[in-house]
Amino acid sequence: MTTDDAAAPAPADKSKTSTRISHPALWVPTLYTAEGLPYVMVNVVAVLMYKSLGFKDAEIAFFTSLVAIPWAIKPLWGPLVEMFRTKKAFVLATEIGGGLCFGLLALSLHLPDLFTWTLIFFGLIAINSAVHDTAADGVYVTTLSATDQARYVGWQGAFYNVGKILSQGGFVWIAGWLEKHYGPVTAWTLAMGGFGLLLAAVAGWHAIFLPQGARLPDDKKGWHTVLDVVVTFFEKKYILWGILFLVLYRFAEGQAIKIVPLFMRATRDAGGLGLSTQDIGVMYGVFPPITFILGSLAAGYFTAGRGLRRSLLVLCAGFNIPFAVYLVLALTQPHDVTLITSLVSLEYLGYGFGFIGLQLFMMQQIAPGLYRTAHYAFATSVMNLGFLIPSAVSGMLSDKLGYREFFIWVMIATIPSFLVSWLVPFRNTDGEPRQSGAN
Repeated sequence: MTTDDAAAPAPADKSKTSTRISHPALWVPTLYTAEGLPYVMVNVVAVLMYKSLGFKDAEIAFFTSLVAIPWAIKPLWGPLVEMFRTKKAFVLATEIGGGLCFGLLALSLHLPDLFTWTLIFFGLIAINSAVHDTAADGVYVTTLSATDQARYVGWQGAFYNVGKILSQGGFVWIAGWLEKHYGPVTAWTLAMGGFGLLLAAVAGWHAIFLPQGARLPDDKKGWHTVLDVVVTFFEKKYILWGILFLVLYRFAEGQAIKIVPLFMRATRDAGGLGLSTQDIGVMYGVFPPITFILGSLAAGYFTAGRGLRRSLLVLCAGFNIPFAVYLVLALTQPHDVTLITSLVSLEYLGYGFGFIGLQLFMMQQIAPGLYRTAHYAFATSVMNLGFLIPSAVSGMLSDKLGYREFFIWVMIATIPSFLVSWLVPFRNTDGEPRQSGAN
């Protein structure tokens, strides 16, 4: 894909001009904040909620991984988004639908079998969010040029992390404060309801500023497109290497990320850090998100200057090595929350830096071609599968090994990521066909 490959043609009619001229700074930050919010709520915040409600680590890790399956089957959503209406229409519908689902989730906390009902609504939120992510990424990769993709990928990662600040930080802190005064059920009811209102409000902003996203040519619309999407995906050069890269890059992260909040909440005699929900909200609400944003922005400009091929191994190191922070915390069990926050912030700096390698690989090595949105969705689904499988078994592993030995295993599990980053071949995507229009 060349620099001008994604350049937008002149607007076809004046009715769309205001959407077409929207500067990326008006919609990239809010789009990826809205993409990060539900994902973090289902995969991380739900873990803390269930821990506060008294459920066990193994069942929390397994079932919260199970309801995350929709992010691992994005090929089902890609053709849907390609063929019907505009990508913007899907973004707006799913943001409003997501707000409604969080409202129903809040109410379900008062039902007798709340674990079952909340899992059902988390599953619906995951489906809704997976469709949203597909459409949102489609707007990004079909609207921006290759240069702008690299320039704004740091913004993308940074504001995805703003979703973490709001959900894993702000809303968790609020829930923790409310837990002390009103109990966990009321606390999480208010937190989830407020979250739904926020997501619906974002839809109002995007109704004004979000571009439409490129659409397929008319002769490519129809159910035969689904087969063509699948066939052309697997015809891409080095695609098996690409799939292996997407699966293994997050292998260690998938195991660590689900257990870290449980480790922080666990009592000290059980090998944890003994932090309260409110402590975790404060910790994740300020410094770790800031360092993640700095890491993401630094990686975007670092990679834009060097190119992804030359940068990938460095990005991989930044992504994986800082997981050693949790091993240090498990070995020492410090009482100082400031020290814990500092170490977690260091890990987030590397996490933000290294995750950019994965995003750019999907954009520049997997997505290019006619079905850019659908193939990017394929790539993110494979990536999420590589995260989901180790996440699902992480609770059983940590229960069997204990937190210290588990985090030793996490460091061993970083080895496949380094190997695949070193060996993966790159293909030349210049001259490949693409969707007509940039908006």
